[in-house]
Amino acid sequence: MKTKVSVLGIDIGKNICSLVGLDAAGTVIMRRRATRETLIGLAPKLPACVVAMEACCGAHHLGRVFAAHGHEVRLMSPEYVRPYVKAQKNDDRDAEGIAEAATRPTMRFVELKTQDQLDIQTLHRSRDRLVGERTALINQLRAILLERGIVVPKGKRHLADYLAVLLDEGNRHTLSDRMYRLVDDARTQWRELDKRIAAFDAEFTAFAKENEDARRLATIPGVGALIASALLAAIGKAETFEHGRDLAAWLGLVPRQATTGGKPKLLGISKRGNRYLRRQLIHGARAALPHAAKRDTPLGRWLTALLARVHQNVAVVAFANKLARISWAVLRRGETFADKEAILAA
Repeated sequence: MKTKVSVLGIDIGKNICSLVGLDAAGTVIMRRRATRETLIGLAPKLPACVVAMEACCGAHHLGRVFAAHGHEVRLMSPEYVRPYVKAQKNDDRDAEGIAEAATRPTMRFVELKTQDQLDIQTLHRSRDRLVGERTALINQLRAILLERGIVVPKGKRHLADYLAVLLDEGNRHTLSDRMYRLVDDARTQWRELDKRIAAFDAEFTAFAKENEDARRLATIPGVGALIASALLAAIGKAETFEHGRDLAAWLGLVPRQATTGGKPKLLGISKRGNRYLRRQLIHGARAALPHAAKRDTPLGRWLTALLARVHQNVAVVAFANKLARISWAVLRRGETFADKEAILAA
């Protein structure tokens, strides 16, 4: 190839990938298709250039392969690439749009994840799947009992206590023998899911104890081993974002705005970005809010004033936003969180 490829756009497929190369002027000088194995073999042969891909399944692995051979890897969200794809969409047009989007000076890029980050992220996804299965099982048990006139109070613990009376003490009420065995089997599955989820929690706790950044994050109210490990797996380092508010916006914890009668009005949060991490931060904020609001600290006084003027659910989301910004500051400064008690007058 006479002209050097400056930007290589790759549209990743399950088996076949489309490649488009641009020169320094942005002209297309190469179009080809290759298998994943051929693409990996191309990495050391290609002169150092910008390799652009959408941040999808397999992109981080290919990115690490190209980065190891001196290439500059740029991963982008598919929604940011879409405006650069021309009409009559196909794999070649997608690769061309990816290459063109990577050259834009205002484009936002996704940080290349390490193997350790992907491992932690996979563990979180596996745990989340088990939690979903447990929730579905609990809801099904409630429905089975409700169809037989048995109403159990809300809460996982209430249902567990009732099943203990129903099954262990032989108080069958209106359950038939077959339904009795079915409910017993479902409770056994529930206990097995609890054990598997607890095993994942133990892994996250061990990781948080060994990792220095995770130990710092765990000093923040509402941020435990689960959130700390998920946060590190998602962003890696604080330098990924210029400011804590950028991290909160990426998580979708920033309220949308509208103008009504010339006055700005705050609407609901945008709910963009990492849904799993946003949900965990909100759960952590909800759990820590009552205790943190009672403390005579800057954070406690802020929460008390917030609860006095907004609904508790709004305060929980605002607290989650602040937790995200505090987490960024803790990682950026390399310090533990310090919300010192105020000295009360005698």
